[in-house]
Amino acid sequence: MAEDKKPATPQGGGRANTRKELPEHFKAYKHVWVAVEIEHGQIHSVSFELLGEGRKLADKRGVELAAVVMGDDRARLEEAAKECFEFGADCVYLACDPALVHYRNETATNVLTDLVNTYKPEILLLGATNLGRDLAGSVATTLKTGLTADSTELEIDEEGSLAATRPTFGGSLLCTIFTLNFRPQMATVRPRVMPMPERDPGRTGRIVEFDPQIVEDDIVTKVLDFIADRDSDKANLPYADIVVAGGLGLGSEENFQLVKRLAEVMGAEYGGSRPLVQKGWITADRQIGQTGKTIRPKLYIAAGISGAIQHRVGVEGADMIVAINTDPKAPIFEFAHLGIVADAVTLLPALTQAFSARLRINRLAS
Repeated sequence: MAEDKKPATPQGGGRANTRKELPEHFKAYKHVWVAVEIEHGQIHSVSFELLGEGRKLADKRGVELAAVVMGDDRARLEEAAKECFEFGADCVYLACDPALVHYRNETATNVLTDLVNTYKPEILLLGATNLGRDLAGSVATTLKTGLTADSTELEIDEEGSLAATRPTFGGSLLCTIFTLNFRPQMATVRPRVMPMPERDPGRTGRIVEFDPQIVEDDIVTKVLDFIADRDSDKANLPYADIVVAGGLGLGSEENFQLVKRLAEVMGAEYGGSRPLVQKGWITADRQIGQTGKTIRPKLYIAAGISGAIQHRVGVEGADMIVAINTDPKAPIFEFAHLGIVADAVTLLPALTQAFSARLRINRLAS
């Protein structure tokens, strides 16, 4: 990847003075784009989250915010365009073709690459979903530009460049990455990292029609069938209102059951830190953190979790973080809203009993 990595605050303040002049053919690139993820007629919520963040970036640059929608159903794409306008887009590039009925890397990459080469955005954002990661990597490679994956913060620096921050070295450090001499500047952001923007019903913009000119016979990959994932046991952590999680501080897999019991009483989802997945206490879909799920619940209870950067970036969007740890110097107390210095193995049963009693009283009262 053509990517320039620089520290966010090098010695002497500001960015290191090694920036080259942007090549002449890139100077015409402007505007902020969001590639909207539509699969089987549904817009992924991360696309709206990115429109909210893209709106801020576009306003700072004094440029337009545009969305790209691709698919085979014109009526659905036009409806998607209306939704994009209401979430902040000024313009929507609409690509409709029967070959876009299912996501395929080859077709989506060709269409998005052609759009970029034709209309020249300076910033291109995609969701870090399975689909978005697949598409972003191939588009960045085709365009020979930089891509910052799994960004947790996006800013425009004093020189007008995109500053994309992400954890590195296993989550122990935060690194700010600049793509200085190539365009577009690309980044992916995981669902729930950015807040959902306010919707402005009735807001409108302009639609730019784009003819993809896809020849089906030229496409190697064929979709024979689509089978929906109906695994009801799969966790849905990113969209839970309440999450209870445990860490190695619980001491054993048996003690982790205390987390599950509290979550059950509260009607919450349960999860844990990465070491618990490595030990086999929980499945990977319940891992919380930079290499797991990013969550934005109304309430997050962390029991026996130290709170390293890798975990912090996955939970700091929560409205209320309650941390339970025996170590008063644990990093999690630096960003928790409420900290309890106690043994979680002792406290969790007491909390479970208290919530259970409160719920019984509420049921009787109603």
